[in-house]
Amino acid sequence: MAAESLRSSKLSRTEPKRALSREEIFGLVDAKLALVGERFSRGLGSDVEIVSAMGSHISQSGGKRLRPALLLLASGLCGYNGPHDILYAAVFEFIHTATLVHDDIIDGAEVRRGLESVNHRWGNHLTVLMGDHLYIKAMQFAIEAGDIRILDLLASITLRMIEGELIQSHCNGRIEISEEEHLDIVERKTATLFSGCCRVPGMLAGLPLERQRALAAYGLDLGMAFQIVDDLLDLTADERVRGKTTGNDLREGKLTLPLIYLVKADNPNHLEMIRAIVAEHGFSRVPRELVLDTLRAGGCLDRARSVAEQHAGRARAALAAFPEGPYKDALLSIPEFVLDRDR
Repeated sequence: MAAESLRSSKLSRTEPKRALSREEIFGLVDAKLALVGERFSRGLGSDVEIVSAMGSHISQSGGKRLRPALLLLASGLCGYNGPHDILYAAVFEFIHTATLVHDDIIDGAEVRRGLESVNHRWGNHLTVLMGDHLYIKAMQFAIEAGDIRILDLLASITLRMIEGELIQSHCNGRIEISEEEHLDIVERKTATLFSGCCRVPGMLAGLPLERQRALAAYGLDLGMAFQIVDDLLDLTADERVRGKTTGNDLREGKLTLPLIYLVKADNPNHLEMIRAIVAEHGFSRVPRELVLDTLRAGGCLDRARSVAEQHAGRARAALAAFPEGPYKDALLSIPEFVLDRDR
């Protein structure tokens, strides 16, 4: 009875024994991440000169590689020792990069990760095609493994991401967008990809469906927390640290959670302030600092942060049934890393 109780206790922990640092988290999969990077860089190469030039520029921009790391850490948690974790980690990085390339066109971005954005350097027409190229490259890589279940999952994820972008573009400029509508967009555009990164290792390892769903739930809530924090950083971050312009969402007419809370308070002065920014696509009439001060004073930033923390807690809870070990500690530590990031 005591042994059973101890076993139950070990399998129900939802906090890391000790919060791991970023270096410790990524250190568990550094060697494999390097192989993912090599695979990704090779995939960006081409004997077509323009594709090769654009691919080289994308490769230089680097990135957090969080999604491949999640897939590799989840593979470790599942005990998967096969050859396909590196392949699928590269697949997810291609899908993610394709979305960034297309997003920069939609947003009219000039900078991405501290470098000139692809669309600013080569124009929208070539950049759309390059984004499409990256999506197809991802699917071409996935076909190598020949797992129709995962191909089906990847197709579903990509469709939901595109649907999310369509819904968001349709809602641009609508200051009456609800919290529920916004969070549906976040789930489609961001969290679904995180969920897939975490579910695929369970599929590769042949885990029971219940465990696969738990991994998917972890990724989904982690992705929700990640994007809500990203939206907060768009309002509050230091541009030099973040590597891109802040205030872009509101400038483009996209109301994120803190701004939705501000609008919901129904203060006429605040509504007029938001309408003015959305109408002019900028902050010449209303300084960005004034918006930030208003959000702070109304508790809107703290309220959005609380929603991110709730999702982070649910992500950790989803791993309760998984066995102890360094991979579980890393995955339990990532939600805190996501909440505390500054870029």
